[in-house]
Amino acid sequence: MSSHHTAPETDASTQPPEGGAPVPAEGTHARKAATAAFIGSTLEYYDFFIYGSASALVFNRIFFPDIDPFIGTILSMATIGIGYVVRPIAAAVIGHFGDKVGRKQMLVLTLIMMGASTFLIGCLPPTAAIGVLAPILLVALRVVQGISAAGESVGAVTISLEHAPSNKRAFYASWVNTGAVAGILLASLAFMLVAMMPDEQLLSWGWRIPFLASIIVAAVGLYIRASLPDAEVFEQTKEEQTESEMPLKVVFRDHWRTVVKVIAFGLWAVVSSIVSAFALSYATGEPGISGSLMLGVTITTAVGGIITQPLFGILADKIGRKPVFITGNIICASMIFVYFGAISVANIPLIFISGIIVMSVGYGMVNPLGPAMTAEMFPTKIRYSGAATASQMGLVVTGFAPTIAAIMVRPGPTGWVPVAVFTAACCLISAVVTLVWVKETYKTRTEDLGKKPETV
Repeated sequence: MSSHHTAPETDASTQPPEGGAPVPAEGTHARKAATAAFIGSTLEYYDFFIYGSASALVFNRIFFPDIDPFIGTILSMATIGIGYVVRPIAAAVIGHFGDKVGRKQMLVLTLIMMGASTFLIGCLPPTAAIGVLAPILLVALRVVQGISAAGESVGAVTISLEHAPSNKRAFYASWVNTGAVAGILLASLAFMLVAMMPDEQLLSWGWRIPFLASIIVAAVGLYIRASLPDAEVFEQTKEEQTESEMPLKVVFRDHWRTVVKVIAFGLWAVVSSIVSAFALSYATGEPGISGSLMLGVTITTAVGGIITQPLFGILADKIGRKPVFITGNIICASMIFVYFGAISVANIPLIFISGIIVMSVGYGMVNPLGPAMTAEMFPTKIRYSGAATASQMGLVVTGFAPTIAAIMVRPGPTGWVPVAVFTAACCLISAVVTLVWVKETYKTRTEDLGKKPETV
């Protein structure tokens, strides 16, 4: 995970002309920030995505029994979206304190919240035991997961790119969402094992194991994050601030165009929730395809993503963010049709091949860059507030994408087409917005990012 370039083991910074903010040197803190971001994000998204796997495989039978299976699946998918509804508000609060108090403190808080809420989901009694209170508690704990996730990704990206050298921000920031892919990998491995259990054991206690294990991985993440300081570029900005304006007020007053841009730009993330949650549920309803097979696809594509995402981060530092990001969206938009088509005819080799192209290549190009590009649109003093709030507003669509897909899908061999059209449209909107409205930043110094509100 560390850079292949040799750099002096120092945290010294080079001073720009005219007394500007220091430019981070590539030293211990840059690598430590990337490592902490990767491991912390892995653990955070392990917790977040085991919920998606459980929603697709067991929650409809545990928390929504005695309901038509189609409606039960929609309700189960909807609980995924609930975690996204609260995220814009939570991002505003976490982002505010991240800008005023420090990035590190908020990242420790988000990890505690995610670990505790995930552990408690594993302790929930089924609807058969406590009635309607069971799905109510499930939704409440999912809300806490959503609050945690709201401040996680952008916060980790922010601290990583602020520690990184200006010419390697995409590479260092890429480790955040590479960690998210690793989290998906761990979640899928966990559920692949428990999905092999007989139904009786799976539904009574087997599904709980991945959730209860979160308390262990959260403790590891806390140990790593607690020792990472905030970056010099942030500390200097915090010292220079004399006004008491809320960062969020500045975001919506001076950077509202950027907020709108991020919401449309962020539609790329729909690919993940469609493939990791809805496609898993849809495929297991098709003859000849098991849940274990689809989890195997997820594991394969996640391994590929862990390899490709840092490489695409390096490429984006060399040739720019926009060409890599736009190309990735186009690949996802086209190959999603092949992926669902392969599922519909149970063509297992094509499912794996198209899944790898969609997730390891196409999504592997947009996923490591999206959060970094979002954070780079805002200046240091409001970066956490602006990037977190704007991106989470856009992610509401992502959260409900599995629900939208479950409603759109139709019986029959081509019933998946509306879902593929919806996913492709989101990717193409993201690509067009990036092409015409997003500023290229790969040659911009970290301290100069987002200083002037962009006009359209």
